Amino acid sequence: MSTNVLRTAEGWWVVRGERAVPMDTKAVTTAELIADRDAVRQAALSADAGTPVADLAALSPVTTPCRVVAQMVNYRSHARDSGFKGDIPPAFFRKASGSVSGPGDAVVRPSHVKFLDYEIELGLVMGAPLPVGTVVEERDLPAYVAGLVITNDVSAREVQLTKTQFYESKSYPTFTPTGPYLALLEPEDFAHLLDLRLKLSVNGELRQDRTLADMIVRPAQALTLLARFQTLDPGDLLLTGTPGGTALKAPPKPVEKIGALLPPAVKWKAFFKSQAKNPHYLSPGDVITATIATPDGRIDLGEQRTPVTDAK
Repeated sequence: MSTNVLRTAEGWWVVRGERAVPMDTKAVTTAELIADRDAVRQAALSADAGTPVADLAALSPVTTPCRVVAQMVNYRSHARDSGFKGDIPPAFFRKASGSVSGPGDAVVRPSHVKFLDYEIELGLVMGAPLPVGTVVEERDLPAYVAGLVITNDVSAREVQLTKTQFYESKSYPTFTPTGPYLALLEPEDFAHLLDLRLKLSVNGELRQDRTLADMIVRPAQALTLLARFQTLDPGDLLLTGTPGGTALKAPPKPVEKIGALLPPAVKWKAFFKSQAKNPHYLSPGDVITATIATPDGRIDLGEQRTPVTDAK
């Protein structure tokens, strides 16, 4: 069974039901915590009654700086929403680790952004170095991946689309809420990954709801493809793509064909004028709720609940 770990300003905790037991560890970073599995086991077996989880202010269980890498268009449902047909080539992009925030921290919309979108994603937290040239088979995953986290790949869509700029559009501070739990996996847990269900709601309205069975490039293959050019180290984070249901969707084909004939400035002005009528983009006062778990609770990454605010 997986073990859920929580991080607060006071240190690291092992979660047991509705209570958490403090860990006796000198670990400061996520990489150091992963290396101290003895401390995790001791806390899990401790007779300490613990502290109510509700009384703890959770920080991101992924410490920074670290590498934050993300997969693009990696769920079939998201590919359909985005207007893709046929085979979709695997693609990756980087996010600034300064975008990582806690599971209860506000998502802050920059003053120049009107079209703020959500993307729930399963995050893989590395537990061992992944050198360039590594080939990862399914059976090898436990050797490289230490655990899982909920992430939200928040996106400034007008920056992403008009500049074709993923790095900027997804790297503003607070644009990667992470946690609350780091689920440290046992080797037998990896057989249950495809049962994980990702669910995201805004103000109680369900927007995204899919299992990993909808994924196009699964974790072992993704790590192999990434290792063609990118080294990863313990504590680094890979976001594995989002299901369908985001606010942004491709326009109907006739509209897309007409748009292709227009000068870029005119095309984007018309596109965002139509998007202004879309009520699903995030606004100040909204609350995003995200969960990832298997139906049987064997792996449960907790609940991420983030309000949306404007930059002051």
